[in-house]
Amino acid sequence: MNRCAEAAAVAASGPGAGVGNAGQRPPRVPRQTSFFPPPVRNPFVQQTRLGAARRIQIFFLGIILLPIRALLLALILLLAWPFAAISTTCCPEKLTHPITGWKRKITQPVLKFLGHAMFFSMGFIVTVKGKIASPVEAPIFVVAPHSTFFDGIACVVAGLPSIVSRHENVQVPLIGRILRALQPVLVSRVDPDSRKNTINEIIRRATSGGEWPQILVFPEGTCTNRSCLITFKPGAFIPGVPVQPVLLRYPNKLDTVTWTWQGYKFIQLCVLTCCQPFTKVEVECRPLPSCMICLHILTKGATVAGRTPQLLEEFMPVQIPNDEEKSDPVLFASTVRNLMAEALRIPVTDHTYEDCRLMISAGQLTLPMEAGLVEFTKISRKLKLDWDGIRKHLDEYAAIASSSKGGRIGIEEFAEYLKLPVSDVLRQLFALFDRNHDGSIDFREYVIGLAVLCNPANTEEIIQVAFKLFDVDEDGFITEEEFATILQASLGVPDLDVSGLFKEIAQGDSVSYEEFKSFALKHPEYAKIFTTYLDLQTCHVFSLPKEVQATPSVVSNKVSPESHEESTSDKKDD
Repeated sequence: MNRCAEAAAVAASGPGAGVGNAGQRPPRVPRQTSFFPPPVRNPFVQQTRLGAARRIQIFFLGIILLPIRALLLALILLLAWPFAAISTTCCPEKLTHPITGWKRKITQPVLKFLGHAMFFSMGFIVTVKGKIASPVEAPIFVVAPHSTFFDGIACVVAGLPSIVSRHENVQVPLIGRILRALQPVLVSRVDPDSRKNTINEIIRRATSGGEWPQILVFPEGTCTNRSCLITFKPGAFIPGVPVQPVLLRYPNKLDTVTWTWQGYKFIQLCVLTCCQPFTKVEVECRPLPSCMICLHILTKGATVAGRTPQLLEEFMPVQIPNDEEKSDPVLFASTVRNLMAEALRIPVTDHTYEDCRLMISAGQLTLPMEAGLVEFTKISRKLKLDWDGIRKHLDEYAAIASSSKGGRIGIEEFAEYLKLPVSDVLRQLFALFDRNHDGSIDFREYVIGLAVLCNPANTEEIIQVAFKLFDVDEDGFITEEEFATILQASLGVPDLDVSGLFKEIAQGDSVSYEEFKSFALKHPEYAKIFTTYLDLQTCHVFSLPKEVQATPSVVSNKVSPESHEESTSDKKDD
């Protein structure tokens, strides 16, 4: 028997080569619940379906209401512009001092009145009763859930506090001047220090003792469908000052306001909303079951023709951070988010704006957009991955899943990508990736699998062990015959064609250790296949009678790792 035949016998044998004399294989460790799928799969999609009757109603109402409301809206903006211009006269775009004196006293009440008039003209009738925290009590408002551009009504109700806005927005004719009157904190896309400068400006204003107006922040940073609260950005919580949470609800039978990444566009929502009739909105102050006092904007009097966007807005009690939360803005943000989610009776998820970017990238790669959702906050923190790393994995995933339906990887696509047949070893690896056991691997499972299963297995020691196993004659090179013999025997497929996979690794007729290592580092899935194979061999060994386990192998150790005393299984708490 030649050496390749010996190697095949060792690879295919029950006892297994190089498995060592490890103790009994430990039971499989349960997977961490923290990696379970989120309670809301996709908070960035909203599909409002309109029946034939509803379309007819909107058409006839639109003929009357749309032009009237468009004219009123334009008139209000034109009226607001001169007062905004007076307020910001001789003031730079980036303010160094707050607008005070007669300019603010004259213009602020007028702009606030026109703000209420603007929303009234679009069908929102808002009457506010109750107390809103003063700048000294709560320098910052945090508003959630953020689901539409109509959420700007919270700014009007709160007394026109400052907001955080892009610098480009103040350059827009008419709108830009009105925005400047709110004394916004401006963010620049071209300034590399913009984020640091923005945080410093928020801290400066929030700790001014009421000198500056309050700041209103949407901590989610992007719009959702209000089915959950996604990750709160820590910016509003870094100053460590008290904040007042503001809850927004739109309890309507017909949702014409939600503006997400998948759904109606800006113009479509404006038209649909303006085609709804008036609805009276009342605000009353009353205790909640949790003994919190909130302001409720309750809607009454919807006409039989339909219902306009119905807003329920709550000003929760001021949240004062403790010493630990002052030093940890992420903890403070999480505490406030949990309180708001409890009041709203909705779950929280670890999605964030970066998930939206991944959705767009997935669409560009011809995958379903929701395929890119991974709960970026959780995945990046627990697996130590940054945006570029996850984006690179998305390219790899798309190369495998683009041919499948639904943008998910089945075991056939998995085997085709690895250029290996469907075998017990491959099924075992696939099952480790398939966390919810639905028979397919989505992008989130793929990223977790690479980080938790494959990368830890792809160590220098494992690569050396694998190279020794394939290098049957110990000449420092792996020939295609050696490569085919070991793979055919270990996978139990005697007619397996490995020429395609061998050519990917080899630059000539044989593979050196450096070539083998370079390929392994770029494809960590193979390392996990190797350790999974050793795991299966170990499991087989300990299923045999003890006298058989104690029988030494008659085959030379040349094809097995030397002095390998413990199992190479890298199973970990995933």
